[in-house]
This record gives sequence, structure tokens and C-alpha cells, in this order.
Amino acid sequence: MHRDRLRELLDAVRSGESSVDAALDDLRDLPFESLGFATVDHHRALRCGFPEVIFCQNKTSTQTLRIFEKLVEAGGNVLATRARRKHFDRISKRFRDAEYHKAARCITLRQREPRWSSGTIAIVSAGTSDEAVAEEARVTAEIMDQRTESYHDVGVAGIHRLLARAPDIRKANVVIVVAGMEGALPSVVGGLVESPVIAVPTSVGYGASLGGIAPLLTMLNSCASGVAVVNIDNGFGAGYIAATINRLADRADAVGNGSSNG
Repeated sequence: MHRDRLRELLDAVRSGESSVDAALDDLRDLPFESLGFATVDHHRALRCGFPEVIFCQNKTSTQTLRIFEKLVEAGGNVLATRARRKHFDRISKRFRDAEYHKAARCITLRQREPRWSSGTIAIVSAGTSDEAVAEEARVTAEIMDQRTESYHDVGVAGIHRLLARAPDIRKANVVIVVAGMEGALPSVVGGLVESPVIAVPTSVGYGASLGGIAPLLTMLNSCASGVAVVNIDNGFGAGYIAATINRLADRADAVGNGSSNG
């Protein structure tokens, strides 16, 4: 259940608009609900600030739809990753407002008005071949109400392209850097910005890249301070972590502004 929806429910009980029994009916599936093949975590939005996310890979269209339905009923925004067109075709028949992000392989359904962050997340990708992973990060961050700016095809082979965008990238609270091949880009970006850098190795590259292991090891061995690394092709993980960092930065700014105004 989304935090705002729970607050609305409690306010309704307090004001007499809803009975205690009616509220209990609404809360009967908190914190989780079993579907037999899956156990939907309805409590995650309260614990972590965003509802459970559906990982569609190896799930049937029917399984994905049933989980999607339960998350929609909970009232929050819904995100499904690694989704194929067949998943979306099934979901869109039930939920017309659902959106398929082809490059990112994600399905989103926004049910709540966005509360856009004041700070931004920069998403930097080395080459066009890395775009799918970068887009997964962007879609994830944006369904979590985070502002993003994308900088595509600025890899180290033409480093002047990156340096030309460096002033803009430095404005972000957190930077996601997506790269395959040898994976050098996060170290370079880490040496240019004061923000935390989340490095995402991709499986893009010739044989010696070993399906992303080579850039993963390069990023793990980065000599640039402030670089953290997620798993190979894990744009979702990078987007989620960046959203969490950006939320905390916004919260700190709000507290600081409140203190100074007081």
C-alpha cells in the first residue's frame, strides 16, 4: 500500500467518513498477498518508498498480468522490467494507460501525480549500443518521480564529446554511467564530478569482454573515488539507487532551506 493512500485511509477513519471495519477490509492484504505462484509484497512502498517491481523475465503473460493487477489495486505507480511485447499486449488490454518503453524493455503505469525532484540524475552512456541499459535506468528513475538528463554516445574513444557535456553533468546530484567494451568511462566521469557515480557494466563488446565481465572488473578496480558498481546490464538497479540518493539530497536541501528560513 502506498504511503499516501494509507494516510488517506487513516484520515477517513478519523473523520468518520470510513468505518473501522471498512478500513480493516482495505488492510486485510497488508503486508503481503499470496497468488499461489507469487507472493506480492504490498508493504514495500511503506518500507522502501516505492512498491514492489515486477521482473518479467521467465514469467508468463498471465502471471505478469495478475501481479500487475494486484499492484495497481494497491494504488501506487507500477513498474515492470525486462518485459517483452507479449507481456505488454496482455497488460494493455486491461490497463489502457499502461505504457511500453521498447528500448528499456519496461512497462509503466502512473497512478499518482508526479512530485518531481528538484535535483537531477545524469545518465551518461558510452555508446549507442549501451542505450537499452541506460533507458532502463532512466525509466526506473522517472517512474520514481526523479528528474533525469541523458547524455548518449560520449565514450572515451572520443573523449572531447564527454568533456563538452561535463559542465552540465556536474550539475546532477548523482550520475549513472553505462559502458561496455573495456568500461573505462565511469573512472573518467568519477574524476570530473563531485557527485556519486553509479557504474553499470554492459554485456556489449567483442569476445574478450566476456559478456560484460571485463568492464565489470574495470569498474570494480576504478581508481576514481566515489564510484560504485551494480551488476552487468542492471539499469534498473542503477536507476533505483540513484533515485534513492536524489530523494535524500532533496530532503536534505529542504531541511537546510527550512533551517535557514527559520
